Amino acid sequence: MQIETLRDVLHWTREFHLQMANCLQYSIDKNESERAKLLLKYLGEHEQRLVNVLAGFEKDTSESVLNTWCYEYLDKTPIVRHQQCEVPFSQLKSTDIIPEIINLHQQVIDLYNYLQSRAELPSTKELLTQLADLEQHKIMEMVQSANRLEDL
Repeated sequence: MQIETLRDVLHWTREFHLQMANCLQYSIDKNESERAKLLLKYLGEHEQRLVNVLAGFEKDTSESVLNTWCYEYLDKTPIVRHQQCEVPFSQLKSTDIIPEIINLHQQVIDLYNYLQSRAELPSTKELLTQLADLEQHKIMEMVQSANRLEDL
């Protein structure tokens, strides 16, 4: 996927979360730990909800912001292509899954923060800040839920 505008970044992020959801779902039956299976199921559903939230962002954001060019920024800091399924979630213990999820999400947050630091228009900065905050908030939710699962 050629990423040139913020609309492309949103598409890429939605695809990232969709692939993550599919990868986590695929790993459920292959993992031997019941706790890990529960966590993978929860995380997969969570990723799917993020796909829907991001679709809403695209729908509610003005065309002028979505059409903001960002390819020159990405030349200096290229997007890490989808690496989610390179992580063997089916072989990880429940305590090892969350650090991997955080790492993958942090790459998206870093992208948003980088683009936000380079944006010139307040509306573009606002969108990227909202997206980074959304990702950060979702990570915190997932970590809290994972910790509750470990307490069972």
